[in-house]
Amino acid sequence: MLDKMIRGAAIAAVAAMMMTGHMAMADGHAATGWTLDAGSSKLAFGSVKKETIGEVHSFETISGSVSAQGAVALEIDLTSVQTNIDIRNERFGEFVFNGAPKATLKADVNMAEMSALAIGASDVIDVEAVLSFLGADLDVEAEMFAMRISGTQVMITTNDMIFVGVEDLGITAGVDKLMELAKLSGITRTTPVTLRLIFNMDEKKAEAAPAAPVLAPVLAPVQVAAASGDVDAGKKVFKKCKACHRIKAGKNGAGPTLHNVIGAPAGAVDGFNYSEAMAGSGLVWDAETLSAFLAKPKAVVKGTTMIFKGLKKDADIANVIAYIASEAG
Repeated sequence: MLDKMIRGAAIAAVAAMMMTGHMAMADGHAATGWTLDAGSSKLAFGSVKKETIGEVHSFETISGSVSAQGAVALEIDLTSVQTNIDIRNERFGEFVFNGAPKATLKADVNMAEMSALAIGASDVIDVEAVLSFLGADLDVEAEMFAMRISGTQVMITTNDMIFVGVEDLGITAGVDKLMELAKLSGITRTTPVTLRLIFNMDEKKAEAAPAAPVLAPVLAPVQVAAASGDVDAGKKVFKKCKACHRIKAGKNGAGPTLHNVIGAPAGAVDGFNYSEAMAGSGLVWDAETLSAFLAKPKAVVKGTTMIFKGLKKDADIANVIAYIASEAG
């Protein structure tokens, strides 16, 4: 299970770095470096014991960067594993990680081959890299969802659920030991991994960089870097939306499902009866259009039948968009 999260983290980091490097070229200026925003990023994984008890774990410390030349480097602090049980954290370090302090990932990105991605636009990209863990090098490949939030920030999330087996990283014996010590009848040998990585353009380079192209501008958008929002806080804000909306695919209520809404055109959910104003708005739901709409729905789409008056706080808007984005896939 730990192997999955490590490998998954590597996958997402490479994807993020590929996109950040690609943006530097898209803006028409020399390639620049990008740095992982550790406080806004998250690497989590799940496990199941005794066949029915599911738990969520994470690594609290990850770091990474992409050089101007396209060299990708990610580091996962294995000592920062958090399973919410202190003794289990220690056992992971001793028996599963064999006392290793970190896992690293490296890749080279050909920035010249990266296509331009405008602010608010998204793309699904294939990622290939090499993960070094416990003395072994593993080839890593996956499909990731990338979204450019601003001229200086990009978000990378898992596009589909990532699963990796215990045997891939050679930690079968370590997991067996955990079962023995905890007197468990079983621990899952494959586990899901979720990733949210936020990368920022290096500060000095960002100041010198020209403005990036913007996708589908709308009326006075609220200046919100949605990806830097707090997903947990956004989940609480979303309670205000639950009277009409769900995020699960195919589940419409008084309003359409918001499943994979980011990057989708307005009025596109099959089977939902939109107002003429919304269906004909021509909007694409990206960070900026959502920010503006959630602040003042009737100002952005005149004639909308949505009765919600809007969120007053920019922080609430950023957080709820981050939460919706985290539920993509």
